[in-house]
Amino acid sequence: MQPMRNYANPTEFLRLADVLVPIAAAITGLLLALGLYLSWFVAPPDYQQGETVRIMYLHVPAAWMSLFVYAVATSAALGTLVWRHPLADAAQKAAAPLGASFTFLCLVTGSIWGKPMWGTWWVWDARLTSVLVLFLIYLGLVALWQTIEDPGKAARAAAIFTLVGAVNIPIIKFSVDWWNTLHQPASVFRLGGPAISGAMLWPLVVMALAFTFLFLTLHLMAIRNEILRRRLRRLALLAVDAEDHAPDPSWEAALER
Repeated sequence: MQPMRNYANPTEFLRLADVLVPIAAAITGLLLALGLYLSWFVAPPDYQQGETVRIMYLHVPAAWMSLFVYAVATSAALGTLVWRHPLADAAQKAAAPLGASFTFLCLVTGSIWGKPMWGTWWVWDARLTSVLVLFLIYLGLVALWQTIEDPGKAARAAAIFTLVGAVNIPIIKFSVDWWNTLHQPASVFRLGGPAISGAMLWPLVVMALAFTFLFLTLHLMAIRNEILRRRLRRLALLAVDAEDHAPDPSWEAALER
């Protein structure tokens, strides 16, 4: 078995991705099917929220993934700036649109859940506002990658922007503890143990795992596509360079006369 550092080589990574993507996709499908079944047909309704609580099984995993994906992007940013990892910038670029998608799903489902619970679609609550800022950061990263044509310069600029934006992550996490907010405090990851019943916790855990494997599948695919895209770009530049330095056929013909 080759050392894991060998997979820093793009060619070796492509071989690994070809093996892992179908496996991760299959696991994602199974977990999503199981999670949706448990969430909608097994988990009981809440004694206060009724059937509305089932939005939790989409909202909470999406919220967790919005933070997890940013942690992945931050690690990739460090890999770009500190360790010069050859795949770090590709991983960082691939994570940005996925993080934006999970965060958008979190905001939308949170608004749908908040309407019957709070009587409004949106409030400028500390938790909601900080998550909205995270969504804007993701959009900024996507725009940054699209704006700067040179991949090396784009990677460094995006890495710096990602590290600066990481200050928002602890604000999101602890906002419900630092300020009085409408958003409920942590009920799963807490010192005293989960505050929700096992009948609701297990479907939530399964959905969280499904979202995690969904991200893993899409991230591997996106990194693979980015590697292939850069190879095509490099070949196109080499072809243009070769064409620019090729002798003029009309000039050669003139010399032969």
